[in-house]
Amino acid sequence: MRTTIALKLVILLIGIAIMFLGLNIGLGGIRTLGWQIPQNFLNVTDALTFQTQDNHIRFIGGVWFGIGMIFALSTLALAKLRPTLISLCAIIAVAGLFRFSILDTDVIFSAAILPSLVFELLGFPLLAIWLYRSKL
Repeated sequence: MRTTIALKLVILLIGIAIMFLGLNIGLGGIRTLGWQIPQNFLNVTDALTFQTQDNHIRFIGGVWFGIGMIFALSTLALAKLRPTLISLCAIIAVAGLFRFSILDTDVIFSAAILPSLVFELLGFPLLAIWLYRSKL
């Protein structure tokens, strides 16, 4: 029983965190709303191309927000949504591997990226295992 409560709490907190990140990018675009980093980190040299890519990034932020909603709301029907959460954990881990496509270890292992990478490549697979082994 306590394990189920702890699992639900962890999933709820993860969902809220993902929704926060999704809102930051979904509503703020490439520049974000500034909730994690200052907004003035780039200069636009081609407004139309920037606006096009910014719009795509806003969509991706909305997808991330939706994933967070699934995590948060799954606490209401955890047994039924367990396979969905395990799948999402796997997707997030695979997405974390895409960070290596930058081929710059100074960036990948920087303080700005490493915490996210650890959650993606270790935390989410461990959560998937916890979900798989849970007795709901």
